[in-house]
Amino acid sequence: MKYKINTLVTRDFSALTAPTSNVYEAVAIISKRARQVALHMKEDLDSKLVDFVSDDTEELQDEEKAAKQEQAEITRLYEKLPKPTTIATEEFLEGKLMYRHAEEENTAV
Repeated sequence: MKYKINTLVTRDFSALTAPTSNVYEAVAIISKRARQVALHMKEDLDSKLVDFVSDDTEELQDEEKAAKQEQAEITRLYEKLPKPTTIATEEFLEGKLMYRHAEEENTAV
């Protein structure tokens, strides 16, 4: 089993809470974005792997081996991508995420 080196990043707490001034709100925003990123990544991976699903049982073994090898390469590529929480945290810290409060939405109407 291979372990990734330097995958843990120490975050500055004040930088994390600066946009919202509330750590729980910041974590909620990041987690919602991480779920969106994870869903997009899963849909993207599923769309690439759907080509490998076949109902034809009379395929040649060479074609099956080549398809399985290509499928494994695609899977390895996605395993190397940054985790959705890492992507969402970076987006949050760079100010790329838009968010609003439900209370403000109700009073604005």
